[in-house]
Amino acid sequence: MAGGESFDDTQVMTPGEIDAAVTGISPGEATHSAQVVVLGSGPGGYTAAFRAADLGLDVVLVERWPVLGGVCLNVGCIPSKALLHAAKVIDDAAAMADHGVTFGSPVIDGDKLRDWKNEVVGKLTGGLAMMAKQRKVRVVTGEAKFESPNRLRLDNGETVDFRNCIIAAGSESMMLPGLPDDPRIVDSTGALELTPIPKKMLVVGGGIIGLEMACVYSALGTDVSVVELTDTLMPGTDPDLLRPFLNIIKPRYEAIMVSTRVTGMRATVPSIEVSFEGDKAPSVGVYDRVLVAVGRRANGGTLDADKAGVMVDERGIIAVDKQMRTNVPHIYAIGDLAGGPMLAHKATHEAKVAAEVIAGEKSYFDARAIPSVAYTDPEVAWVGLTEIEAKAENIEYEKVKIPWAASGRAISLGRSEGFTKLLFDKKTNRVLGGAIVGPSAGDLISEICLAVEMGADASDISLTIHPHPTLSETVAFASEAFEGTLTDLYMPKKR
Repeated sequence: MAGGESFDDTQVMTPGEIDAAVTGISPGEATHSAQVVVLGSGPGGYTAAFRAADLGLDVVLVERWPVLGGVCLNVGCIPSKALLHAAKVIDDAAAMADHGVTFGSPVIDGDKLRDWKNEVVGKLTGGLAMMAKQRKVRVVTGEAKFESPNRLRLDNGETVDFRNCIIAAGSESMMLPGLPDDPRIVDSTGALELTPIPKKMLVVGGGIIGLEMACVYSALGTDVSVVELTDTLMPGTDPDLLRPFLNIIKPRYEAIMVSTRVTGMRATVPSIEVSFEGDKAPSVGVYDRVLVAVGRRANGGTLDADKAGVMVDERGIIAVDKQMRTNVPHIYAIGDLAGGPMLAHKATHEAKVAAEVIAGEKSYFDARAIPSVAYTDPEVAWVGLTEIEAKAENIEYEKVKIPWAASGRAISLGRSEGFTKLLFDKKTNRVLGGAIVGPSAGDLISEICLAVEMGADASDISLTIHPHPTLSETVAFASEAFEGTLTDLYMPKKR
């Protein structure tokens, strides 16, 4: 028992009385009670629950769906990456024709591909269920809302009393208003089902989610068009990151329409007719399927949090301090609904902070850098200060960009279109931020993220021996170029 309590074996106790003995909460009519209840079992939620359990706390994990893992594992990060891997294999096989190795045209079995994707998901969600049992985390299934500052009520009538609560309820895909109720108009979850693989598809939204799914469907043989309201894809990224990406997708996609608004959709028997408004857009386009990927909305407003006294803004965001506390001290919020970038790896770090604070540790969320990755082809990854931010905030920096045409490894892969970019502080030589475009950029960005987080300077990277030939060498090349010691390219440093 937590805290070293012991019970008389001869005393018959109900589950509620046992819970009360552990937590100090009077059971009343509660079905369950715990020291910590975690609301939501996505990457943030299950991390919070498991970390709290590892610290000796009694934990109940509440999940509205039958399996653990949340959006990321079930209908987000993991299944989309499985399909992106399939797309990469198709594209790589086709590219080898230019190098003397020709494969036949791929035969796509959508049902088998979907089953494999679901198998990948099943292995991970099954692993979570096993780890919950190993840690004695009690999993309760049902959609929960707050009834009071210390009680949740589920849609199945069960209740959960708690001493501390960690809200990790995530976010939902947003849909455009006024759309027809038609199964051919889908969000990212529906797009993962691949039923059927359409001949023509429109992706509404040029952000990371939409562009990743565009890559999948294009590789599977779909004629893909993308429409984006702003004047650029991946809004907020430095423009130079998009150029290699655009050079690859422009020949592949039917149309890329920026600065264009979708003004309406009409469902007909053979197709979805979409109306556009924009200088270079057609007035109407006809598609077999439309993927709406215009962003996500935090779920903070769906939990009756006001009944617990928790403040939620109009966007569904719950304000927290650096220990992830809300305005109600014993209730914490993490992940998508705690503000900041909606990224799984951010949520997991916030989760550990919340669990550790509840356990009495002096833990804080104080990340200097949170990396972002678009798992497109090529991958686009960035971390820390961007050039857009530096210019907006009048921060002096020096930029070094290493073209992958100078990388022996990139050339041998037939993928020399990318580059590695680092931004340095002119006075201290410290790494302020960086970006990578090319295969495995999402894996490579971690070195730059660590450099920013630990305050590394150029020599910390350049004097670290990187293996040759690798793509990671390009990070060292950028640091050497900043110092004026690079020999793999002629980039004399101005003295």
